[in-house]
Amino acid sequence: MEQLVRTFFNTYAHQPDGIWAAPGRVNLIGEHTDYNDGFVLPFALPHRTMVAAARTDEQRWTVHSTTTGETVTFGPPSLDERVPGWAAYVAAVVWALRDAGYTVPGALMALSSDVPQGAGLSSSAALECAVLTALNDLGELDIPVHERPSIAQRAENVYVGMPCGIMDQSASVLCRDGHALFMDCADLTSEQIPLDLTAAGLAILVIDTRAPHRLVDGEYAARRAACEKAAKLLRLPSLRHATLSDLVRVGDELLRRRARHAITENQRVLDTIALLGDGKPEEIGPLMTASHASLRDDFEVTVPELDTAVEAALAAGAHGARMTGGGFGGCVIALVPASATDHVTAAVEHAFAAAGFGPPATFIAVPSPGAARIA
Repeated sequence: MEQLVRTFFNTYAHQPDGIWAAPGRVNLIGEHTDYNDGFVLPFALPHRTMVAAARTDEQRWTVHSTTTGETVTFGPPSLDERVPGWAAYVAAVVWALRDAGYTVPGALMALSSDVPQGAGLSSSAALECAVLTALNDLGELDIPVHERPSIAQRAENVYVGMPCGIMDQSASVLCRDGHALFMDCADLTSEQIPLDLTAAGLAILVIDTRAPHRLVDGEYAARRAACEKAAKLLRLPSLRHATLSDLVRVGDELLRRRARHAITENQRVLDTIALLGDGKPEEIGPLMTASHASLRDDFEVTVPELDTAVEAALAAGAHGARMTGGGFGGCVIALVPASATDHVTAAVEHAFAAAGFGPPATFIAVPSPGAARIA
């Protein structure tokens, strides 16, 4: 934080008005269900994007990235023309706020982040929600907290062009320390689910495969379009309303598999919630593993690095493991005995070396709080 303040001062020659932060997330279970009006169960990471910001009197926004060393300035005309590169995520928030009718204050901003980029841990949502939280406070916009995820999602959907669901932004804004966020994406209601794995002698090990994670290249959009087409064939508003017995009416085999994943994944979320409520967190492992198999076979969003990490973690004693995020690269999460994290990590590293992959990165995920002013 102190380094960010120094960077802000060196860039703008005065102190920021404050510092805001928003976290990345992992999704315990419920993948590719959010845009199908389904259920999700993410929790926030301790990894955050931080924004040091100061209000200005001009309708201009200047943002400096400590990651790239670049400084970008844009105003209303640039918003209409689409700001390129990493600054598009900042411009997208300004655009979405203005589009929602808010008078957005001009601002000077400096960004830093320890959310791994391209790992499927929602680094983009963390950036969007940190900027949105800062602008809300700087401009005294009084945006209801429950409305902020939708604004950030619209920023990414419409301005950036990534057709994500609302889970990532909701997790970054709404999550609480020590809890997972059980969210119904049909009506956006949510419930905080206690997730004290340490007390149960368990841990969530995040395995960043470091396989390239690309979603805006069309694959994510193709999966969403397939789900929407399947729902239309079933004459349903979304796959949230479909059952496995409905699949006999989907003649296209590919669409049938895509729909089967969404239907079964929703049920796995509900089953996970039930087990956590019964005090049986170790028993959610097989549901996580079944989720990965569905994402691999029916939804086809895994890559060899993800599958290798899951297989190695399970062979080393994990209770369950699955890819997390949109897929096509990124991370795996494994539910492991707390005493076995080093053993499982070593097993995954060995499997990666044997397969000729680069070494993965690992860390323990601890449920953390959502977006807020921190200084």
